[in-house]
Amino acid sequence: MDHKQVATDVIKAIGADNIVAAAHCATRLRLVLKDDEAIDQKALDNNDGVKGTFKTNGQYQVIIGPGDVNNVYDELIKQTGLKEVSTEDLKQIAAKNQKFNPVMAFIKLLSDIFVPIIPALVAGGLLMALDNVLVSQGLFGPKSVVQMFPAIKGLEGMVNVMSAAPYVFLPILVGVSGAKRFGANQFLGAVVGMMMTAPALAEGGAWHLFGFTVNIQSYTGQVIPALAAVWILSIFEKWFHKKLPSAVDFTFTPLLSVILTGFITFIVVGPVMKELSDLITNGIVWLYSTLGFVGTGIFGAIYSPIVLTGLHQSFPAIETQLVTAYKSGTGYGDFIFVVASMANVAQGAATTAVYFLTKNEKMKGLSSSAAVSALLGITEPALFGVNLKLKFPFFCALIGSATAATLAGLFHVIAVSMGSAGFIGFLSIGAKSIPFYLLCELVSFVVAFTITFLYGKTHNHLVNPVVEAADADAVDATTQANEAVATVASANQPSGEAAKTETLGAPVSGTAEDLSQVNDEVFSQKMMGDGAAIVPSDGTIVAPADGEITVAYATKHAYGLTSTDGAEILIHIGLDTVNLKGDHFTSNVAQGQKVKKGDVLGTVDLDAVKAAGYDTTTMIVITNTANYSAVKQLADGTVQAGDDLIAVVGKN
Repeated sequence: MDHKQVATDVIKAIGADNIVAAAHCATRLRLVLKDDEAIDQKALDNNDGVKGTFKTNGQYQVIIGPGDVNNVYDELIKQTGLKEVSTEDLKQIAAKNQKFNPVMAFIKLLSDIFVPIIPALVAGGLLMALDNVLVSQGLFGPKSVVQMFPAIKGLEGMVNVMSAAPYVFLPILVGVSGAKRFGANQFLGAVVGMMMTAPALAEGGAWHLFGFTVNIQSYTGQVIPALAAVWILSIFEKWFHKKLPSAVDFTFTPLLSVILTGFITFIVVGPVMKELSDLITNGIVWLYSTLGFVGTGIFGAIYSPIVLTGLHQSFPAIETQLVTAYKSGTGYGDFIFVVASMANVAQGAATTAVYFLTKNEKMKGLSSSAAVSALLGITEPALFGVNLKLKFPFFCALIGSATAATLAGLFHVIAVSMGSAGFIGFLSIGAKSIPFYLLCELVSFVVAFTITFLYGKTHNHLVNPVVEAADADAVDATTQANEAVATVASANQPSGEAAKTETLGAPVSGTAEDLSQVNDEVFSQKMMGDGAAIVPSDGTIVAPADGEITVAYATKHAYGLTSTDGAEILIHIGLDTVNLKGDHFTSNVAQGQKVKKGDVLGTVDLDAVKAAGYDTTTMIVITNTANYSAVKQLADGTVQAGDDLIAVVGKN
């Protein structure tokens, strides 16, 4: 890479006078800009030295890659005359420069907390759907499956218990995830959730404290009260950590934090937040019950535009309340899920129509994969990569969505559990309504596909010329979803030469998980390449393969390694840990040093990093993924350092 030329190109595309401050981490330039609208995004997208761009928390980030980003940064500083700043300093500059949007901040907060617990909710939702199939009458005949086969009654009982667990004890899940987001101890967050779902609370009654009467109520299945409680916990815990001497901090900080949080939650915050939660849920239910099918039709027409704003990230908090109320026999069920399913299928249908309309091979590949994703419930690649590029498919899909959502309202189709909002969403629908749900999904697909195809066929000049422009504009810096599209596109690029197949070991002991679960867009969207992530249980970092250290960062939080068989590997310890400037890290290697698989590269004090408020999830990424036909994760769950973790399969 010509680092000087890349820096020159980046400066030209962004504007030297437009850059307020600049820093870099292991993989990307981090910039604070005066005006995001002044960026020549197309120039950056077409630059071979730039792997992607996106904006987050007031920073415009340009993905360069390990081993190159520091050199590009040095050239950028030379050419602009800017003062070098640390990533922590840049974060503060960005905060001052950024206009605070409380609504979007709250939505991001909900997203950060709910995304990690969605697998638990989906698992419970699918089990709930299975239970519905077993106990619903009229699905396979006048009797339910359990009534026809009494021998499986015990099985149904077990499934019922398992399906209810994530929803009954939802405050515990929120407590754990919320504590992580707010920088508190996750186990204390779990304790707060346990207090709010304690069986004794379900008995009701009252506590008499110093002349006051406190009504006893359970917070089973509640979201907003749990969020408020764990936020209060984080404030107390941080304060006590700062004020108490280290000799007593370990014992008394947890005690005082939990007991004070408990008192405030049960006396004030819990009742108030529960009332607020009920008001929000009841308000949405009122709209549904008052407007009926007209309301669902309107909701279907605006759901996809809502997705563009990110507001849909707040819906799970409401949906969980609807599902919980349904299970207790006091609510309608989740109609939001049904409308979302209609909208997602419509966008997927419109994208499918584009596949048949376009003559551009790249757009065919993109539209086919994006369509499948949308039909299964993930619409961002279809929305940002295809439909909004061409414009008319997006609006045609809104017609299909509104039509199907109106029918769903007429048929009173509701979900009784959470799941994937697409064609397979029927698993979350009440058993008797499944045929109507599938009919509505079919209507959504047919209407959206037909209108899109006919319009595109009669306006062919709108399709292919725009598609060609879309090829040159494959990444939209304002959306995380388009980063995924760009990654798919780059992964399909031809490789210069075949690579050998090899197996890479885990760089650290811990719990292996899919890279998509990482709370960082660059890694989760695989912009740097495919790989795996590990939540570490031990602070020793080892080489995953024989090779040479290509990058050893001064901050000691990341390593670049090229294996003897050609795999270019990035090991990144924690998220945003570059801000620690090397504190709590040690390094045993230097750039150019030869290493063997299992050699200790360095160590990290995990407890200290967590106490500083950072996520310790460690990523291992194959940055030359495009040189391979596949990158496969071999292990999931508990792994030891050196265990086989990733297979990189060479091209034939």
